[in-house]
Amino acid sequence: MADTIFQKIIDGEAEADIVHEDDRCVAFRDRNPVAPTHILIVPRKPIPGLDDLADEDADLIGHLHVVARDIAREEGLRDGYRTVINTGDDGGQTVWHLHLHLIGGRRMEWPPG
Repeated sequence: MADTIFQKIIDGEAEADIVHEDDRCVAFRDRNPVAPTHILIVPRKPIPGLDDLADEDADLIGHLHVVARDIAREEGLRDGYRTVINTGDDGGQTVWHLHLHLIGGRRMEWPPG
């Protein structure tokens, strides 16, 4: 997989407002937020997209969601929030490194887009 901006952030080669780091993922504020809180949670493992997950990545995907829950609590998102994984061109994916969006701080509408 080619280096992406997310990989550069993970490797410390690009700046980001990091809100969480552990041995499995890095979370940072989106540079183009769609809500008052918009955080990207990115696995350190370079997986291009959801369709590229291996069966053994199930625990990693669960971990990303647990991290999202914890960050939502830290950010005070008591009235709710949304998590999104965009997959492929038609799904709106623009960076080919799997990532989970944590979006909150305003009322979410349905359908989304």
